[in-house]
Amino acid sequence: MNTAVLRKELHGYIDSMPDRSLAALKPLLSVLAEPLYTIEPASPEEIVMIEEGMAEYRRNPSSFIPLEDIQ
Repeated sequence: MNTAVLRKELHGYIDSMPDRSLAALKPLLSVLAEPLYTIEPASPEEIVMIEEGMAEYRRNPSSFIPLEDIQ
């Protein structure tokens, strides 16, 4: 089922709901309508931490665990 058809079907369900159900549905839809995550620029403190970690990795890469080794 493509997205346009699914949206039309969901709108149909909403259009046929009793008014009391709309109030119950609103919190769920508001949560689902928000993005799963937000990417924000790093703060000055975070930038310092990143730079320190990168410098430590350059000094001693063997002290870090590769991502593929993490289970």
